[in-house]
Amino acid sequence: MFRKLCNDRKVYHNLYDGEWVSSESGELIEIFSPVDGSSLGKIQSMTRDEVDRAIRSTKNNLETWAQMPIFERANIFYRTADILEEQAEHIAKILVMEIAKDHKSALSEVTRTADLLRYTADVGKSMEGEAISGENFPGGTRSKMSYVTRVPLGTVLAISPFNYPVNLSVSKIAPALIGGNAVILKPPTQGALSALHLAQAFNNAGLPKGILNTVTGRGSEIGDYIVTHPDIQFINFTGSTQVGRHISQLAGMIPMLLELGGKDAAIVLDDADLDFAAENIVAGAYSYSGQRCTAVKRILVPDTLADRLVERLKPRIEALEVGDPREDSVIVPLIDQKSADFVQGLVDSALRQGATLVTGNRREGNLLYPTLLDHVTTEMDIAWEEPFGPVLPVIRVKDLDEAIDIANRSEYGLQSSVFTRDINRAFYIANHLEVGTVQINNKTERGPDHFPFLGVKASGMGTQGVKYSIEAMTRPKAVVINLADPKAE
Repeated sequence: MFRKLCNDRKVYHNLYDGEWVSSESGELIEIFSPVDGSSLGKIQSMTRDEVDRAIRSTKNNLETWAQMPIFERANIFYRTADILEEQAEHIAKILVMEIAKDHKSALSEVTRTADLLRYTADVGKSMEGEAISGENFPGGTRSKMSYVTRVPLGTVLAISPFNYPVNLSVSKIAPALIGGNAVILKPPTQGALSALHLAQAFNNAGLPKGILNTVTGRGSEIGDYIVTHPDIQFINFTGSTQVGRHISQLAGMIPMLLELGGKDAAIVLDDADLDFAAENIVAGAYSYSGQRCTAVKRILVPDTLADRLVERLKPRIEALEVGDPREDSVIVPLIDQKSADFVQGLVDSALRQGATLVTGNRREGNLLYPTLLDHVTTEMDIAWEEPFGPVLPVIRVKDLDEAIDIANRSEYGLQSSVFTRDINRAFYIANHLEVGTVQINNKTERGPDHFPFLGVKASGMGTQGVKYSIEAMTRPKAVVINLADPKAE
């Protein structure tokens, strides 16, 4: 039976074959706001049988979608983008309460997602095959020609995180769909309401039935089951390194893109503009309370420069608005008490081991005030652990080579920043850092979304960015044309 996305009791349904359906399990998962503890709604707890049906639905409808001309797929993206912009304020308000993101950032997430859809549509329309002559290879011949196109892999499993449930869902869904795949979206539990509104936008834009189905439920019930499902051809996951490793071990030979954790370092050299560096570092470390994989998570600075940098960081940190995301505070409640406990534990441990508290270390429930720690050493957990919270350690080094060494000793390798006026030293450091991206004179950050985005070591697998994601979720297919040699007749 057809249902709306949610009913008057705020019970949300799942998108299945173009309709909104409830689970046969009868079980619901209640979503509470990290802002004030209020109940925001309930999502379905799906069974394994229902997961099977959702995946089967994609298979039944995949061929029609894969055969649809790309310009028609692109038109659906344009309509979806328009709907998202029309609904931007509504979805932003949901994001504010569901994941405690400040209103300005929440609204930006939705509008950025609309831009991402339009850009992906444009890239999709520019995708072309190629013809390769056999004469180019030694001993080759003009009588052979390879016609190469890109074809979809099949059904893509998109698993998105709580911190960007709209944008990081579309960064997976859009490249997969424009490449001719179907998608199963497994949104985060905390963030599912926002992600389901996104799915509604696709559905209202005329996406054919069964090409995007959503699956909500408890990880203990369906998590391992869905990532090992034989009818999933690709997994695109954003989340913690721990979960990413678990998925890669379970999934075996299923190809995947993994966007995992980071311990992004800001390396500040002695010739840097310290006010500029401090401004960027504070913005990079504390926006959305540091709950971003690309947040600045440690500062590596020469001991001779550290005092002057800390002097500039402290007032900027203390000027940050702390509190309710509805009031556009920068420092907002963390997603849950468990996360706040973990961050607080890292701070407490560092202080016991001799770190100096510059500012912060105040807590109200899951709201942690922005904290800056100085004289952090490599013996402290906070030098290596990813806090995913508003705490920033300052690690003093003797020179840039020690900074590079400490940066590279991390298990993570997502991004790093280098602040200097010397382009030669900037490139020297960039060439020696074991990360996916080096930002010169800027905070670590994702985007623009057409740039390659990747992590090495424990920070991920594969390369994202619109073009790169499309290529990851499609494969080349070659048709070799063998021409008869007229001279042989």
